[in-house]
Amino acid sequence: MENQSLWRLDGKVAFITGGGAGIGEATANLFSQQGASVVVFDRDGAGAEGVAGAIRAAGGRALAVAGDVRDIESVKDTVDRANNEFGGIHILVNNAGIYPRAALIEMSDEQWNEVLDINLKGAFYCTRAVAPQMIKRRAGKIINISSVNIHVGAANFSHYIASKGGIIGFTRALARELGDYNIHVNAVTPGAIQTEAEKRLVAQQGKAGQQAVADIVARQCLKRRILPPEIAAVCLFLASSLSDSMTGQTLNADCGNALY
Repeated sequence: MENQSLWRLDGKVAFITGGGAGIGEATANLFSQQGASVVVFDRDGAGAEGVAGAIRAAGGRALAVAGDVRDIESVKDTVDRANNEFGGIHILVNNAGIYPRAALIEMSDEQWNEVLDINLKGAFYCTRAVAPQMIKRRAGKIINISSVNIHVGAANFSHYIASKGGIIGFTRALARELGDYNIHVNAVTPGAIQTEAEKRLVAQQGKAGQQAVADIVARQCLKRRILPPEIAAVCLFLASSLSDSMTGQTLNADCGNALY
């Protein structure tokens, strides 16, 4: 077997939440390039269709679904569609998430609940919907996207970091629970990623936004921005046979911000 084939995802179906932009978009594109059929799930239906349409135009197989990870029926319907159109799901990437800023003493119940519901409960809903077929098949790869902030902390992010810390605990618990079925469950903690949404936010913030980005880069061992395709490459490693000896692990991809 050639080493290059170890990266391939031929015959696999990947369900990627938050697939309409950023890390999710880059992951959907890379998985497709490596032979996977991709379900692009995003509450921005136009974004999901844009990513899926580009994959199809390039000769790949992709299904776009507009849905919310907080809506269990939407998640179940998407899994059913993937089963009907592609024959099942082999890889789940729990990527959907939001990261609003809010000071603890000013944070409303609604703000706290929204972040926990999308970032953590959404991963639970999607995993619970996909796991039965993986158990029956006795194979599967689940990749949960957390954040470097669980290692380094950040002000005005208590709801976000709580949700992403929960993702790590969820990952470790599921690795124990699903290991007997040859299901691999791992997590990625990306650093500060340069996405289109972040570029717009920095532009709105002006010099303050630019300084915040410069401060992050200054803390990194590698003094540059991290791009979505770099996180997608880590996800590909965890989705492929190259990582078959790994489960319950957290891979930190942050250009050397947190060292542990």
